[in-house]
Amino acid sequence: MAPKRELPKDLTAIQGYVLAVVSVCVALGGALIMERFDFRDVGVPLFLFAVATASWYGGRGASATALLLSCISFDYFFVKPLHTLYVTSSDLPYFIAFASFALLITWFSAVRRRVELELRQARDDLEVEVAERTQQASLLNLTHDTIFVRDMSDVITYWNRGSQVLYGWTAEEAIGKRAHELLQSVFPVPIEEIRAELLRSGRWEGELEKTRADGTQVVVASRWSLRRDDQGRPAVLETNNDITDRKRREQ
Repeated sequence: MAPKRELPKDLTAIQGYVLAVVSVCVALGGALIMERFDFRDVGVPLFLFAVATASWYGGRGASATALLLSCISFDYFFVKPLHTLYVTSSDLPYFIAFASFALLITWFSAVRRRVELELRQARDDLEVEVAERTQQASLLNLTHDTIFVRDMSDVITYWNRGSQVLYGWTAEEAIGKRAHELLQSVFPVPIEEIRAELLRSGRWEGELEKTRADGTQVVVASRWSLRRDDQGRPAVLETNNDITDRKRREQ
């Protein structure tokens, strides 16, 4: 998949300012049209909507531009005396309240936009991780070796196609079961010694007797490797190679 091309920061900033100007112009045009049809006091919500739009899609610079243009437009077209930028002392609290409310909307939009970007980034990271793990699982399924993973409680968490071919259980049947109970493993030495060696060196190798789903027995050369997942939890990766025919010939 080709990487997404990001716009340069300067171009993105220019687009934000253009959005601010367009939003305010649309709000101004809508307010003038509504006033012509005797709809009063619609300028404030329209200008606040323009500020919110600029803040959400354009960032802080676009939000500040939209706020400044909204104040100027509202003062020029809707505050008496009309078509001037004169502000009386009695009008000043009204403009302060408008600016404060617009800043509150800007802050809320910025926080929500940041949270949305963080969630989007987390989703993208999760998709990449899932794709990588899916690819790894697919590669493990392509091999003819018998590979499965179990946690420290001996519960199977992964079962590849080679395990299904050798032992006869599907992944759905094997995952969640205890490996040594499912396979009826017979160890050459006490299991406690094997676990101690695994914890000490991180690996163990030996020959085991196991039982297939059809009840027949098989001898395998088994290799255990101690691994840790992303949360640091230990797990055992076990690979088995069927040596039953070789052992019979030796006997």
